[in-house]
Amino acid sequence: MAVIVFAESWEGKFKKITHEAVSYAKDVANAEGTDVIAVTVGNIDDDASSLGKFGASEVVQVEGDAFGSFNASVWADALNEVAEAKGAKHFVISGTNNGRMIAPMLSVKAGAAYISNAIEIPSNFSPFTVRRNAFSNKGLVDYQTSADKVIVGIVPNAIGVKEHGGDASVSSHSSSVAASAKSEVLDVDRVKGKIPLPEADLVVSAGRGLKAPENWNMVEDLAEVLGAGTACSKPVSDIGWRPHSEHVGQTGIQINPSLYIAIGISGAIQHLAGVSGSKTIVVINNDPEAPFFKAADYGIVGDAFEVVPQLTEALKSFKAN
Repeated sequence: MAVIVFAESWEGKFKKITHEAVSYAKDVANAEGTDVIAVTVGNIDDDASSLGKFGASEVVQVEGDAFGSFNASVWADALNEVAEAKGAKHFVISGTNNGRMIAPMLSVKAGAAYISNAIEIPSNFSPFTVRRNAFSNKGLVDYQTSADKVIVGIVPNAIGVKEHGGDASVSSHSSSVAASAKSEVLDVDRVKGKIPLPEADLVVSAGRGLKAPENWNMVEDLAEVLGAGTACSKPVSDIGWRPHSEHVGQTGIQINPSLYIAIGISGAIQHLAGVSGSKTIVVINNDPEAPFFKAADYGIVGDAFEVVPQLTEALKSFKAN
């Protein structure tokens, strides 16, 4: 028996949240006295054996032309195939957009319980008990299940990465599940030149307080100085000022960066649900009664058109010295 972890990649590269999922799976495996098998799907440019550094003892590569583009149902089938071949009953999947699509499908295919939004290592295995975010990230619950098979979806950037050392053995798995796929990806519109939000450790976000899309340059300037990702509120993406790939919130991307800077965002409950896992929140708003200030670690009451450029210049001067 082993713990299966979905080793997600982006354009053939492993990211921090992949390493985080593998190291989390290693902690689970250590508690159970078993091993970690990382499963990659599609073409991987990175050295697959490098996942051994984070705790994988084996990497199984599911390859083939049919796995070139993401297809949640087909990829879930591939993961289940490997799990059945290895006799695995526990799965770890990072709560990325792809991971959140795969996990419920895998739950049905494998007959497994699915615990999403996990933020800690399981405290017990009989029954399986793990702490997770709940109530739009406003509370925590200890979730228990007596199911024989369990999928744990972890919150990205909430667990941290541990290095365990060593290399993993690498094997390939030939799958035929793609032949029965009921859907097909016809085209992929890739966002280029941006730091993926689930991967970003620093995020600069803005809302309708910027008044017009042409004012977004100052947000991007600040993000560039910080090496941060850029995000926006739902109303901004709804009216077309920014792409939906930048929308963070309950119905968008949920993030957990070390630093989240919110500019001109009032702080609706739906937005807070997607960013409340941030370790430090800085709010810049000219309305001292904006709800976001109640959730902020630091707040600046002022005109964003004055504050943000000054902050950017101060950071440039600091970095120059």
